[in-house]
Amino acid sequence: MLATLGNRTFRHLFAAQIVALVGTGLATVALGLLAWDLAGADAGAVLGTALAIKMVAYVSLAPIAAAVAERLPRRAFLVGMDLIRAGVIACLPFVDQVWQVYVLIFFLQAASAGFTPAFQAVIPDVLKDEDDYTNALSLLRLAEDLEQLASPILAAALLTVVSFPVLFVGTVAGFIGSALLVATTRLPGRTSGEDGHFWADVTKGIRIYTRTPRLRGLMVMEAAVAAAGAMVYVNTVVLVQDTLALGAEAVALAFAGFGAGSMLAAIALPRILHRLTDRPVMIGGAALMVAGVALVPMVASLAALLLLWAAIGFGFSLTQTPIGRIINRSAREADRGAVFAAQFALSHACWLVTYPLAGWVGAEVGLGVAALVLAAIGAAGLVAVLRLWPADDMAELPHDHPDLAPDHPHLAEHASGHSHTFVIDDLHRRWPVAR
Repeated sequence: MLATLGNRTFRHLFAAQIVALVGTGLATVALGLLAWDLAGADAGAVLGTALAIKMVAYVSLAPIAAAVAERLPRRAFLVGMDLIRAGVIACLPFVDQVWQVYVLIFFLQAASAGFTPAFQAVIPDVLKDEDDYTNALSLLRLAEDLEQLASPILAAALLTVVSFPVLFVGTVAGFIGSALLVATTRLPGRTSGEDGHFWADVTKGIRIYTRTPRLRGLMVMEAAVAAAGAMVYVNTVVLVQDTLALGAEAVALAFAGFGAGSMLAAIALPRILHRLTDRPVMIGGAALMVAGVALVPMVASLAALLLLWAAIGFGFSLTQTPIGRIINRSAREADRGAVFAAQFALSHACWLVTYPLAGWVGAEVGLGVAALVLAAIGAAGLVAVLRLWPADDMAELPHDHPDLAPDHPHLAEHASGHSHTFVIDDLHRRWPVAR
């Protein structure tokens, strides 16, 4: 896996991701302390609203940002998004009203909605070999999991010598460091697609996504992922401190268990995907998460919770890490950024539903009921995946072009039986019906 870091361009991009993640982790801690400083006992409501704003920005702006990105040089766009994020964070220590936090969070997440899909779309262009790309996805997954463990520890250490606003300085440094690493990297040029109307480009990723069976399956699988993830992220603190009557240290251990399971899967995935295709691996991961959430009402000890959270984390990584491989084979290189943006928006739309659902049901009728409701959502998503994502998911498909002239260049290119790697584009607007 580490051999992939021998590629200089990916090594720079990976380093950029790491420093940006560390900065983001510091900001998460600092934002919670800022909310307490501004709102006191209402800090939870402030953070909940900020989280909702984050999801709304992701869902609404990612496709627009992708259309903008197609019209700009890759490196300039990524550097620009990093600098915007650094500028927004630099303003946070000076706010004195809650509404100012909401405005800044919106602009911060708007920039992230542009940066993240564009960054994801660059990696397969840097690493053309599928094994190298799989290794890169696992490394990026590991970096995210390690950040969740390391950033709170780093923040706690810094807070012993500085006040919390200084953490925002670390976040600014992280985004500036990311921008410098990207700026000093030679990125592959973007494959030019057809010149289209801006708003047609905004919807292009969604259109490709909803017309491709494996991507439709991926879309509903995200419902299962979001249901399990919401149970972990929203209700862990309540489960540990209320149900198990344990302290804050146990909360940290529970999250560490989830992260450890996710990291173990990320390390194992390159070998697993050598033997199995993406579909059974991802479905197995989603099933593991759903089963884990359904078992939450039976948890009676910290040890049981740690094992369960590790299992859910393992399933989480099995479903999330291969997503790039699925998108890579489901879109032309020129359309990849738009499809990554569609994935980003649609997946966060699921989280926008499950986050408040997990919190509200847990608070109103209990964590056991919340777990069963979320498990039911996940199970429904799994059933839908099995129906929408064909088991015989072939890359090359025979199909006809009754709308094209007999001498059309596309027909001439595939003269000996019209069958080739099929993706949705201007010549292939509908998925072929099985013959």
